[in-house]
Amino acid sequence: MDMQNRPGGRTGSGPMASAADANVERRERLKQLAMEIIDLQKDPYFMINHLGTYECKLCLTLHTNEGSYLAHTQGKKHQQNLLRRKAREGKDLNAMMHMAKQNQPKPQKHKTVKIGRPGYKVTRTVENTSKVLYFELYYEDIQPGFIPKHRVMSAFEQKIEQADKNYQYLIFAGEPYENVGFKIPNQEIETQDGKFQPIWDKDKKIYSLRVQFREKKNNK
Repeated sequence: MDMQNRPGGRTGSGPMASAADANVERRERLKQLAMEIIDLQKDPYFMINHLGTYECKLCLTLHTNEGSYLAHTQGKKHQQNLLRRKAREGKDLNAMMHMAKQNQPKPQKHKTVKIGRPGYKVTRTVENTSKVLYFELYYEDIQPGFIPKHRVMSAFEQKIEQADKNYQYLIFAGEPYENVGFKIPNQEIETQDGKFQPIWDKDKKIYSLRVQFREKKNNK
């Protein structure tokens, strides 16, 4: 056959490589590269079956020699199956983690049996034209190591009564007693010089708080 006069050929250059020839050459290059960098002993999908031929456990393909198998590992089919396997293993891992999280025992919430409200005493007085309230709450059966607490709550935070902007609430808490709330004028409370600091007598189990309201300034 006159290869020099073949369409697309040049004189003295030989025939142009076909697409099939190019694929064969590409596979050969990939095979040589794989043989240099891949250790078959560490390939989890490489297996020699009872017939002595090489098998890819991932793609279920048979190969006559190691070079053929290595060329296969660089091909599109094997690479796509690797990606599918990784995606499936990732989903399985996420599912296992989710199941393990669901099976974990939920922490038990500490529930305290309330024993009613504590006894209390409220004294009203005036000091230097400032209104003052003295609160004493008696926590005889308070839990060991527990110190009562208090906080001021606005009328719009509470859900017991209809909100009235002229008042606020002073709340006391001490386990296992129920919380106690007092409705007080919605005036600014003096907090300087420790005027709003509670006193806890752990021996007598008495919680005391002095509340002094700041005087209103008259606008001239």
